[in-house]
Amino acid sequence: MSISIKWFPPSWFQIKTKDEIIYIDPAYLRTYFKDYPKKIEFSKWPGPIDGLPEELEKADVILLTHHHKDHCKSVTVNRLKDADTLVVAPKRCIKELGKDIKVIEPWEEITFGDIKIKTVEAYNAEQGISSRKIHHKGYGVGYLITIDGKTIYHAGDTDFIPEMRELGKVDVALLPIGGTFTMDIKEAVEAAIAIKPKVVVPMHLFKADPQEFKKKLEAKSNIKVVPLQIGEVYH
Repeated sequence: MSISIKWFPPSWFQIKTKDEIIYIDPAYLRTYFKDYPKKIEFSKWPGPIDGLPEELEKADVILLTHHHKDHCKSVTVNRLKDADTLVVAPKRCIKELGKDIKVIEPWEEITFGDIKIKTVEAYNAEQGISSRKIHHKGYGVGYLITIDGKTIYHAGDTDFIPEMRELGKVDVALLPIGGTFTMDIKEAVEAAIAIKPKVVVPMHLFKADPQEFKKKLEAKSNIKVVPLQIGEVYH
């Protein structure tokens, strides 16, 4: 692809093209980066810990899936934006980010230059496998991002939900596999088979083994699984 996708935990991605840089769910939490040698911390506890995993370019677009602090953190967003950055988030993120954002709900469409963004549902379903049902329908979103003719789906924090069968063409799906607040490996395999992307990048891992997910999905489908290390890039 002419697109690069870089992962940071838990569900933070940088999507870069020749002309644009998009971040999804950028939130620096020290616990995820304590052993990462490139990390940069600008402040310490008891202040809001302000840092970046490494030197990162400013964003053209920042997309937030929901209001939890491991996905939506103002000091991280502020490090990555400038005066022209479009920040898109659900209404519940206003408390953290302020009102200078584009507030969205599921099933909205936005165009920013050559980037087409569609919001979709993301939530914990009663029948879903997640053990903690804290992502209620309507509170958060997933994103379909179409750029350079390719569509990337960031599922957000969600179980396998019926709406995933209606996404249309997806080239790369970024799917949670952790199992506590989201679907687990078994359910993520079912979701991927329903979505039919060419590639899946696992995220929101917690203690789940992305290699186990890779083995199980690739045994049941022609979908390629690309587990990324912190800061690793998929082209």
